[in-house]
Amino acid sequence: MNASESADPGLVGLAQDFREALRHSIYLVRRLDADGELSAAQLSTLRMLMDDTGAAPTGPKGVRVGDIARNLGVKVPSATEQIIKLERAGLTRREPDPDDARAVRVALTEEGLAAVESASERRNAVMVGILSSLSDGDRAALAAALPVLGKIKATLQA
Repeated sequence: MNASESADPGLVGLAQDFREALRHSIYLVRRLDADGELSAAQLSTLRMLMDDTGAAPTGPKGVRVGDIARNLGVKVPSATEQIIKLERAGLTRREPDPDDARAVRVALTEEGLAAVESASERRNAVMVGILSSLSDGDRAALAAALPVLGKIKATLQA
């Protein structure tokens, strides 16, 4: 018996509805900057190279290629191909991992940071238009849900 078979049916339904909402949210985010120069996958990769404040990390530079692949839900060769394209565009650079001579870390360049900031501005402008069409109550409900999403993210990263 798997976990969903033994779980509360209401919880299973919530899990299913939540996953479906996330799937649709991913589609929405991909459409926010459809006319941008970078694909959604490229922007996601660049965003992974930033810290939680939206800046380039100040500590040990870069993210391991395997971590990028896992976060994108792809195999390492696919992530490497994406990284090579971003590196050729001057948006990332690959560096040896100081903790593991076999591994490579990918770091964001200043040009990469500027590209992410520009795309974020365009996406935020579109999202402001969408959110402005919601009622005050709907916007408050959305704001109240954000900390819960942060907890879910933290659980998945643990």
